[in-house]
Amino acid sequence: MKDLSLANVLIAKRRERGITQDELAVHVGVSKGSVSKWENGNSLPDIALLPIIASYFDISIDQLMSYSPQLSKGEIVKIYMKLAQGFAHRAFDEVLEECEGVIRKYYSCFELVKSMALLYLNHAPMGKAPEHLYERAIKLCEHILQHAQKPFILQEATALLALSHLGLGQADKVIELLCDEDGMPLQYGMGTNSSAVSQAHQMLGNMDKATEVEQIEVYYGLMSMFSGLLSYLQLSISDYETAKVIFDKAYALSREFNMRWLFANHVAGLYTLGARMHQKAGAVDETLDCLEKLVNLCVHEFFPVAVRGDEFFSRIDRMINQSEEKDFIPRDEATVKEHMLNDLLLDPAFEGLRGNERYDKLVDKMKKFVEGEL
Repeated sequence: MKDLSLANVLIAKRRERGITQDELAVHVGVSKGSVSKWENGNSLPDIALLPIIASYFDISIDQLMSYSPQLSKGEIVKIYMKLAQGFAHRAFDEVLEECEGVIRKYYSCFELVKSMALLYLNHAPMGKAPEHLYERAIKLCEHILQHAQKPFILQEATALLALSHLGLGQADKVIELLCDEDGMPLQYGMGTNSSAVSQAHQMLGNMDKATEVEQIEVYYGLMSMFSGLLSYLQLSISDYETAKVIFDKAYALSREFNMRWLFANHVAGLYTLGARMHQKAGAVDETLDCLEKLVNLCVHEFFPVAVRGDEFFSRIDRMINQSEEKDFIPRDEATVKEHMLNDLLLDPAFEGLRGNERYDKLVDKMKKFVEGEL
């Protein structure tokens, strides 16, 4: 197979200088035929000649060889896809040898090394000795953790390292990497990490703890999805048709998961945005329906403000206790109630509803609640 990397550079640089193959050969101290073979990609210069050639063209040896120790994300993706397709259509050992060649060439490009660890993880079950690929992925991840500095790649390498140990059935190492002293994930919302921790606990026979991990992960995922829907609704509030679809999906989600109890503050935000959405569209009855839901939620279900579980989320006590210890929950109910009245029902967006009997009753009910008369 011809090596055209150096060949292309030589041709381009020689033409840029306006010199012949003979002139380059004389400077380097070789025959014109040698230069011709280099430019045809049929051979490479002796390693001792590389500094002479690079110096002559005033470039580095890496530039001469078209080599950079770091690759762009696009280049890494192309390499990954080429090798992944190779595993699907070529001899496994042949592709594995090619992978190792790429790793050796770009060992200091941690993004590339990480992608190779992922490639090995994804294809380990296909090989004759999956243990070898898991072990090789472990070595690659450990190399990243020892030498890389960027937090995001260290985090990703840790996750891949845990999955590699999981593939080898080393559940205790997964717990050691990803969990606190109680065997619970250091982070939630990452999906893969929590799943790996759950599987590790299952391997160890800790089914209760695995259930707890899964419930907390779903809890955080639900909260994140609902918050995302609220942000999307806020963004789309002037586009009634789009906003209504978002609102309906968020409302259905809130009903399915009893979110009036679990996340009363989030649901209050949904009703408020829904009311503003309908009011902008001139849908008075729908606006009042949302405001009525908001008032009833505030009066009957909002307090005490706390992280809560229910029959579905029955194993999240540890998370609840940690949240209370960190004091994430607002304690001043009077301030919260005042906010409900002033920033929600007395919002200028609802100015046009004043004098509407149904709206005025809702405001009156809210005032009585804030003043402690309900």
